[in-house]
Amino acid sequence: MNKVEKHTHKQHQVHPSGLPVWQTGVRGLLTVVGAGPGDPDLITLKAIKALESADVVLYDALINESLLEYATNAEKIFVGKRKGCYAYQQEQINELIVSRAKSHDHVVRLKGGDPFIFGRGAEEIDYAQQFGIETRVVPGISSSLAVPAYQGIPLTKRGASESFWVITGTTKSHKLSQDVYLAAKSNATVVILMGMSKLNEIVSIFAAENKRDIPVAIIQNGTTEKERFGFGTIQTIEQVVSDKKLSSPAIIVIGEVVNQRVKLTSICREVREEIVS
Repeated sequence: MNKVEKHTHKQHQVHPSGLPVWQTGVRGLLTVVGAGPGDPDLITLKAIKALESADVVLYDALINESLLEYATNAEKIFVGKRKGCYAYQQEQINELIVSRAKSHDHVVRLKGGDPFIFGRGAEEIDYAQQFGIETRVVPGISSSLAVPAYQGIPLTKRGASESFWVITGTTKSHKLSQDVYLAAKSNATVVILMGMSKLNEIVSIFAAENKRDIPVAIIQNGTTEKERFGFGTIQTIEQVVSDKKLSSPAIIVIGEVVNQRVKLTSICREVREEIVS
């Protein structure tokens, strides 16, 4: 983009107040955007509009990179983690947000799933506001909801589950969340994100509650073309993971609702057969 085009682009940017950015006196705008669970069709219209107006996009590893095509006028910077290696540490990302917001006006921070569900979106907004940068958020569809749904697993169902937990498998101290112990005592569906490295510990906790026969689903790269999955029970799921060579990124779903997948798949198949016939 040349200088004339860049100036015109800034003149047409709209601030959340409804005024063009250049008329507000505010220097810099951060929009934290949820990219959804992986299927690019699951991004929201509001998220697309934010990308279209972005000057800079800072994006994570778990987003579908085809979404970057909406940001036609933006500088695109990868700030995620791949194969255990960080492109930027969180403190560096925070500083990059501020510097780019002040020099380029509109920064979109594009995160997988929903930025406020284990996405550190709130931390980045808090940091940017310390520097007088305008902030806003565009929620995204969380993988904790969408990935089970794509496998036909309802997180709640009358007679099977009245509630569900969504828990991080790895806390700030790199340990398993203590909430898993509480969840294992309940009858709720339990969804664990970032928990594959702690699977043995998770299984042991549920087994200690005499729940060895509770159904379990492991879904890797959910909602994408690379999706893989395995089904078992607390007693068998580690062997299933080993046999199928499942790994991160994956979510763990524990509860009686996992058994509903077979019924839903069967129903869908019957409907398709009726349509064909």
